[in-house]
Amino acid sequence: MKKQLLQTAVITAILSGVNGIVSAGGGGQSENILPEYTLDEVVVTAQRAETKELDTPASTTVITHEEIAQSGAKSAADVLSKVNGLTYKTFGPGGASMGTMTNEVNIRGVEGDALILVNGNPVAWRGKYNLDAMAAENIERIEIVKGSSSVLYGSEAMSGVVNIITKKGGENSVTVGAGNFGQRAYGVSVGNERFGVSYHVKRWGEVGRISASDLKLTSKRSGTRLLFGENHTDVDKVKKEDLALNYRISPSWDIVYHYYNTEARYKRFIDRVDYTLPTARIKAGEPYNTRMYETDQHTMQLHYKAHDWKVDLYFNTTESKGDGPTYISQRTGRRTTGTQKTSANWHQSRERNRSYGVDAQHDWKFGEKSSLIAGMSLAREDYRKLATISTAEKDTLHYARNNWGLFAQWTQKFDERNTGIFGMRETWTTGESNGSNFSNFSMAGQFLHKLDKESSLYLNIAQSFKMPTFSQMYNSNDRATPNPGLKPQTGINYEIGWKKDHGAHRLRVALFHMRIKDNITASVDKKTGSAVYTYVNEDFRNTGVELSDTITGKHGFTYNWGLTWQNPVSRKSGDASKSYWDRKFGKIQLTGGISYAHGKWTSALSASYLADRVQTPSKEHSYACKPYLLTSWNTTYRPDEHSELSLLIDNLLDREDNLGHSGSVYWSTPVNYMLNYTYRF
Repeated sequence: MKKQLLQTAVITAILSGVNGIVSAGGGGQSENILPEYTLDEVVVTAQRAETKELDTPASTTVITHEEIAQSGAKSAADVLSKVNGLTYKTFGPGGASMGTMTNEVNIRGVEGDALILVNGNPVAWRGKYNLDAMAAENIERIEIVKGSSSVLYGSEAMSGVVNIITKKGGENSVTVGAGNFGQRAYGVSVGNERFGVSYHVKRWGEVGRISASDLKLTSKRSGTRLLFGENHTDVDKVKKEDLALNYRISPSWDIVYHYYNTEARYKRFIDRVDYTLPTARIKAGEPYNTRMYETDQHTMQLHYKAHDWKVDLYFNTTESKGDGPTYISQRTGRRTTGTQKTSANWHQSRERNRSYGVDAQHDWKFGEKSSLIAGMSLAREDYRKLATISTAEKDTLHYARNNWGLFAQWTQKFDERNTGIFGMRETWTTGESNGSNFSNFSMAGQFLHKLDKESSLYLNIAQSFKMPTFSQMYNSNDRATPNPGLKPQTGINYEIGWKKDHGAHRLRVALFHMRIKDNITASVDKKTGSAVYTYVNEDFRNTGVELSDTITGKHGFTYNWGLTWQNPVSRKSGDASKSYWDRKFGKIQLTGGISYAHGKWTSALSASYLADRVQTPSKEHSYACKPYLLTSWNTTYRPDEHSELSLLIDNLLDREDNLGHSGSVYWSTPVNYMLNYTYRF
């Protein structure tokens, strides 16, 4: 009861503070450093061409740089975590990943099946992303397209596409920041309209009990119990780096380079012992293991756009490694020395993922009513599991393949009100190391009806597909078992929607239904007591409705709210033990926020609520999980054109919520704040 009263008081105080800002900022001030925010016309590239958002036959969301800055988001991950119909799976504070256990985007209940683009080029590795390291200061805008986009963008775009467009050119600024939990931030940016370079680093200190899970060690040979109980995880020395360079060679050519680095040290301790080998006598409070995880990611892009041509060349490489002592053997259930680097008492893992390719398209116009976009894509994927102290060079894994794609999209304007769009794509692979090549042909049809200048109806039917990754098929470690027999995912998405921009409102309604055959998911069998997961094919379906409205209020206020109701369910393909459809994800998601911009002040309060949540092991029914509520408040004061002071508070209600969607628990970081100062010159 006291906590509820405290939470209510906090929210009341925040809103009162916002109203106070209105009085302080507007009272007698004639100078407006920031303009009033209005619902201007939005242009998106969801159809591989610039189109008015109102005329795009799909559910789309565009987040501008101004909105990102106003929210106080520190990374791309922070931005995506508050979008209606989308969740961002995270682990440690600030999105600190555990090596290859990095973060995932969930759109419409489909985990990890969204395609992440940076400037229109894919950057995903292992089907995962390093978006927590992408500094928000380098983002120009983010475009989100929900629903299948495989016809235009290829594999992985089953539930949607997130296109992060980075800034071109640069500004001259220096940023420093500090907060609780040892938070520190430093950043510098210099450049002009043609050239820009920036470097940002963010750090966290120690945060205790970020995760908890069952501890169940069983001999792989005999099945004998070794150690059963529970353990928890602490994290410290988290570091996120983002180095960005961009250069506009000419009006037609530009080049972009990004370097991302994440480091985090995790320490795991035993909380409870239900069973231990009589000869081992392990006790609660003992250390279990320590891991230092590091991920380095390089992306380079060369863009050409002129004469109705658009050509992109890109190169991505990611190296991830884990290193640290194991104090209790996972094979014997007994204590180890934990000091010498041997295969018995030391964990080491290293892998490298590379992808590079070209994407080219040409636009044709035939009169005023017809147009065609056609193009090709070629990507080379390369996966290597590198040698460690416990492996020999000859034992390392190496897999590669070529991904080819041909696509075309015809747009026909029948009259001033009605437009039809038809697209198709052929995708195939070659050069797969063990001959496991895939091919897929998919189609999409869209129809747009303009009710008037301010509103439209649309219908969207699209097929989708996704190829399994090398890590899902071949990589093996102490927590995962690969499955070389995985099938590609195939699916179909149906959507009907209504859009209306009228006065101060931007209203959106979308009704959708999707089916995915052979959806690839990580399966953990809790009945066996094993902590190891295996990748399996499941069938997935989801039906839902999305509602949202953005409202431009008076006196500098803007409001937004969103509601998603859905029923995502899954069933393991060909498994009689799970013949029923089991709920896969939460049914209801609510998002909302209020922002203020006037004079020298801006302020934004946002929240995301996921209710009726479940955890889904595999061979048993899903079980209830406490809902989560993510809240943040950011206030910025600009005394002049050079200086900016901002305060960001996350987890305002200090809730201990589980942010994960699998068998383990990953808690939200307790209430935390960050004070930043930026000087522009």
